[in-house]
Amino acid sequence: MTQIICIANQKGGVGKTTTAINLAAALALSAKTTLLVDCDPQANATTGIGLDKSGLKKTLYHGLIGEAEAVDLIATCDIEGLHILPSRVELIGFEVEMMGAADREKLLRRLLEPLRGRYDYILLDCPPSLSLLTLNAFTAADTVLIPLQSEFYALEGLGQLLQTVKRVKKSLNTELRIAGILLTMFDGRTNLSTQVAEDAEQYFRDLIFKTRIPRNVRLGEAPSFGQSIFTYAPASKGAQSYMELAEEMMGLSP
Repeated sequence: MTQIICIANQKGGVGKTTTAINLAAALALSAKTTLLVDCDPQANATTGIGLDKSGLKKTLYHGLIGEAEAVDLIATCDIEGLHILPSRVELIGFEVEMMGAADREKLLRRLLEPLRGRYDYILLDCPPSLSLLTLNAFTAADTVLIPLQSEFYALEGLGQLLQTVKRVKKSLNTELRIAGILLTMFDGRTNLSTQVAEDAEQYFRDLIFKTRIPRNVRLGEAPSFGQSIFTYAPASKGAQSYMELAEEMMGLSP
């Protein structure tokens, strides 16, 4: 059964796209067919996985406005079993063009529905905002994974995100649940990272993933080469951590 996982946090720079790319790669390397859907107009997941945006004829935007079927938008990646539904800057227009459309929050769900059963996992990389695109991702998803940066102010705004998830669950997607909160950019040598981890575990208890993603230079470098951490630096701590996260996610699957 396909699991659709939305990776979201309205704060920027918390490791959303890094997590989307590398969790998708780790799942594929674990023999799980995986689709990464780039829901962000910045399209960092598209370039970070190695796709040339300039060569794309149609993207997620064309699927959302009804000009293409999802299956016709999918591109392959350099890891077997990993595919991507790419994005580009024109996705910005979706917010404006669909503002008055009926059921505008359900367009991504409808687009992805024919893909249920084709993949073990579909990962949705969201923009850093609680926008119409993010609401579409929440409405399409089974679970939400929230990356949380291990730095000052990390917990600020998290309550707003959880309230949004609760509202979507009530009105648009009754099956939606939180898969967990992932501590990213974690440095166990600093008091700040340790304090954020302790605060998060105190407030959210069982929602915190056991895996913590370390502050790792290789994780930051990999996207500029259009690679996941597993092809760029497979022996790094970053690669090890994302494989551990994939194992945790597979353990959560029904």
